[in-house]
Amino acid sequence: MRIALGIEYDGSDFFGWQRQPEGRTVQACVEKALSVVADHPVEVVCAGRTDTGVHATGQVVHFDSEAARAMDGWRRGTNAHLPEDVRVQWAHPVDASFHARFGATERHYRYIIHNHRVNSPLLRNRVCPIYAQLDVVSMQTAASYLRGEHDFTSFRAVACQAHSPVRTISHLEVSASGDFIYLDVMANAFLHHMVRCIAGVLIAVGRGQQSPGWVAEVLEAKDRRLSGMNGPPGGLYLVAVRYPRQFCLPASS
Repeated sequence: MRIALGIEYDGSDFFGWQRQPEGRTVQACVEKALSVVADHPVEVVCAGRTDTGVHATGQVVHFDSEAARAMDGWRRGTNAHLPEDVRVQWAHPVDASFHARFGATERHYRYIIHNHRVNSPLLRNRVCPIYAQLDVVSMQTAASYLRGEHDFTSFRAVACQAHSPVRTISHLEVSASGDFIYLDVMANAFLHHMVRCIAGVLIAVGRGQQSPGWVAEVLEAKDRRLSGMNGPPGGLYLVAVRYPRQFCLPASS
């Protein structure tokens, strides 16, 4: 049987999602817990490998097992063996054609900025603190240049291993509520550090360091050196992954 899981985690104390020879990772914790419930070694495939310090409310994985367990048994049993900063939100049976990574049609990331003159200790590692007042309207204008299909060479890590830098952003909105600014980005796929780089560029515009039109120049240049610093990882969340309706997966919260 192939089973899909919806997973939520606080990435603050993890060296990212992907299993590594050393360092605490989300994948290793999930596989260890599932292996106890299944009573055999389990390997999972995720929708998107998040980096060190990045969080998720809607990560999706799949795994295969011959163990006979109820779906709620997989959820409850796995959670009983997970650390407190990781939880399985749902378990759902899928057929063998489902693939958490290659079957995803869209991924949704949210980047959260706390725009206040004093950094809140309660939000430490969960938002990007910016003390200077940001111009949200200018950030919204700048974001418009990034929507659609583009070569995002200027917005990916130097070590990115993707074969092509071309991606299609179907949705990119900047909104504000009180002291919080939200960047919501949806695309078919993302490059390494792409969302954090977009956040860094939009923050530079919001601070008045660059004009909104500068974003189009950076995009056209295809030069990572022009886009400046990434936003810190604590503000980034993988909030949803979408698949064809035939799989009937539960909606992300």
